[in-house]
Amino acid sequence: MSVPICVVDAFTAEPFRGNPAAVCFPGAAAESGWMQAVAAEMNLSETAFVVPEGETWKLRWFTPAVEVDLCGHATLAAAHALWESGRLPVDQPARFRTLRSGELVCRKTADGILMDFPSRPATAAEAPAALIAGLGIKPVWSGRSVDDWCCELPDDATVRALNPAFRHLAQLPGRGIIVTARSADPAYDFVSRFFAPACGIDEDPVTGSAHCTLAPFWSERLGREALRGWQASQRGGAVGTRCRGDRIELTGAAITVWEGTLR
Repeated sequence: MSVPICVVDAFTAEPFRGNPAAVCFPGAAAESGWMQAVAAEMNLSETAFVVPEGETWKLRWFTPAVEVDLCGHATLAAAHALWESGRLPVDQPARFRTLRSGELVCRKTADGILMDFPSRPATAAEAPAALIAGLGIKPVWSGRSVDDWCCELPDDATVRALNPAFRHLAQLPGRGIIVTARSADPAYDFVSRFFAPACGIDEDPVTGSAHCTLAPFWSERLGREALRGWQASQRGGAVGTRCRGDRIELTGAAITVWEGTLR
């Protein structure tokens, strides 16, 4: 058996920046244990598995440790790989059917790849002791979305300098922890970082799905639907956001860095 696979750097136009995702095309529905084993072998924050299903594509995402409900950068990578490989004409949208997040649609635009995702706003909640201990600072504001904790920190510099104690953060319920602040760089509206040690990822380089929470959070505070965020990880990456009611439009670039086959 030879299964095509590639690695795409998402939310960047430069190789070796943004967030790398593996995209695997097994050709037919694959067994969950096999997909989890492939994701562990790839050892990236996400591996996407894409299977044709009529006029749509079935899509699932795995970290090295678990399957997840929603992943932005691996969806971006999957759409990019479909168009670049010729599996899908570039003038057609990529329509993905997912087990846990419904239909997700990606389109090519002049600004990059636009993704239609569900909004996942956070509701204010008191920061638990493990969250404060893990961050080493009490957030200015804290809340919970369906997936994650979201924490506003005092400023851009605090977000960038944060050195979490992951053993404490791993104790928290849910997928991960978003930290954010207004950007000191006028090219961006806000900065963020994302930690998910309970899912086997201490820090994710660029997290599209976290922006389904960040977009409504900052849109309400800044009074604008369209915003631009910078995820301030070591690799770094830019995410455009626009609030559309209960949906969020995410925009980013992508570039393939290698491709091959699983044997």
